[in-house]
Amino acid sequence: MKFAHKQLGMSYLEVLIAIIILTIALPAALQTLTQAVNHSRLYAHSVDAVGKLKSTMETVLNESYGDLDAAGIAAGSPTTLSTYSDSVGTDHRALVYLWRYDGDNADADNDPFTGVDAELLWIKVEIENSPHSFETLLTP
Repeated sequence: MKFAHKQLGMSYLEVLIAIIILTIALPAALQTLTQAVNHSRLYAHSVDAVGKLKSTMETVLNESYGDLDAAGIAAGSPTTLSTYSDSVGTDHRALVYLWRYDGDNADADNDPFTGVDAELLWIKVEIENSPHSFETLLTP
């Protein structure tokens, strides 16, 4: 009985198949890796923005109600930045809006910013050019 000699290594066909599989799979793997790196940068930017929001909101809430109310009145409208906003050019610039809030809708116009409730203040902090913002209401 004669036994066939066992082949050592890979055949030419097996090498070609392996190269074809790598050629097909490698671009997809590289694209996935590129997207992961880009998303990690975006996530880091988002984490920084939320940290800045928290810090700014805490700073504003530590001010006296009278000072915040006066700053809101000085701003002149709920869409005008208050003096608590960061200066232009600041990294992750925090924009702070202050205005009296019409919580009871006493004037019946369903606009929360047309009332003159001196006991309820609306505070909004947002990061410029970002979807991140915090809002709260404050009483004396």
